[in-house]
Amino acid sequence: MDTSLDQLRRDATKFRKSHRAGDLGARARATAMLGPKQPQSHVDFLYIIARERGFASWPRLKTAAETRGLNQAERDAHLRRALYLGQVPVLEHLLAEDPNLGEDAFEINIALYRCEAVARALAENANLATQDFYGRRPILHLAFSKYLRYQPEAVADMLAVAQMLFDAGADVNDGFPHEPGSDHFLSALYGAIGHGNNMRLGQWLLDHGANPNDGESLYHATELGHHDGLKMLIAAGADPKGTNALLRAMDFDDVEAVRMLIEAGGEVGDFKDDEVGGEAPWVARSCFQVARRGCSEEMARLVVRPGPEVNQRHNGALPYAFARVHGHGVLADLLANAGADTTMTDIERHLASAVTGPVKEGALTGFDLGEAYNDMVREILQLPERKGHVERLLALGLDIDRPDAFGITPLHAAGWQGLPEMMGLLKDRGADLDYINGYGGTLLSTVLHGSENNPSQNRSDYVGAITQVFEWGAPLPRIYIDTCGREDLMAWLADFAEAHPDRVV
Repeated sequence: MDTSLDQLRRDATKFRKSHRAGDLGARARATAMLGPKQPQSHVDFLYIIARERGFASWPRLKTAAETRGLNQAERDAHLRRALYLGQVPVLEHLLAEDPNLGEDAFEINIALYRCEAVARALAENANLATQDFYGRRPILHLAFSKYLRYQPEAVADMLAVAQMLFDAGADVNDGFPHEPGSDHFLSALYGAIGHGNNMRLGQWLLDHGANPNDGESLYHATELGHHDGLKMLIAAGADPKGTNALLRAMDFDDVEAVRMLIEAGGEVGDFKDDEVGGEAPWVARSCFQVARRGCSEEMARLVVRPGPEVNQRHNGALPYAFARVHGHGVLADLLANAGADTTMTDIERHLASAVTGPVKEGALTGFDLGEAYNDMVREILQLPERKGHVERLLALGLDIDRPDAFGITPLHAAGWQGLPEMMGLLKDRGADLDYINGYGGTLLSTVLHGSENNPSQNRSDYVGAITQVFEWGAPLPRIYIDTCGREDLMAWLADFAEAHPDRVV
């Protein structure tokens, strides 16, 4: 490409002026790309400029223009990030511009399954297989690469690279710290199964001695939307005890996954305390999970059993009262029939009234609701048809900006889930738009992160969520345009930047 990005922008501006002046040539160009629809905004003219140069959108043209101007290290870093995050549009842009990008970087050749380059490098120096590259050894660059999303036919090359690394001494149980200085490691197996949804590499790692009990893989295998990962891990001897995999499967109301984990011994042992806290055993804790996640009757019947555990308190609350507070009538009735204590506190009765209304305005203002209920707004807002329920809880006086244990407020939770209607409700009720969450994220960055990482997006509308964030006056850091991994959002951000340059920082 011979022209600069600035020149392309100037071309679009000139094109727009000519079109608005009635120039027949400009109108013909517009018709050729848009048909009878005529361009209205500057964004439309940028789109036509891109299409005329063979690009599907302005963001694709923009990326191509920008990457040509980056120095090699920056371009490699851009590629490395896209491989790790599985950003197919970014990979497409970068590799179409330069198919040999990263060819001098061993770890990038690993992540791109470049067999010949890897073989040559290892022939010259076999120790490369066990050396650090940007904080990770090569087998980790392979396991955490999502290149297979871009080239699904490259399975044989991927496995060949894995075998070369293994033969040169790579450890299939290698890992890297979850955070700098942390003693909690993320394994290659987790990278393949939980991070990359790469079942072929996951099975290869297990076949070559990877430990299925790495503290992460089984838990995250419940998030994939299929059971292949669970099946292969359980077959390899994965033990659900202490992993919270059962609770995570309930998050998705996945009865089949829960049955598989129960059969593998999951209900016998304890759960991690850092997820929902307390020491409640299987029945009680599972009932709490079913209630707060709004699980199906089938799931409720699977976990409720007569016996003393139906009266085991968890975070200070009894299972029956917790079910009523969360509006899970089926679970509450099952518990009552199983002999559960049906008493409720005054606070619980007020909370239960919010399920259908009416409520006593301000009745719980300033109250400490206890560990079981303090985060209730944040926990239920992602469930279907809970707008009225959330409104009534807020009317009772629950804190709209209360952060959970991870520093996530209800508004940030709604943004991460991609729920613009719920975001609007919370904003109208006075939620803090400038809050920085426990991960250092703004509302905008939280929405963008959710758009790429939320494993359950059946109700999500991330374009709507981002539209609201900018309607509320948020600035747009330019880096978000460059690093966004969803093409629809990349295009939206780029168009917004063109239309509102004063908002770009």
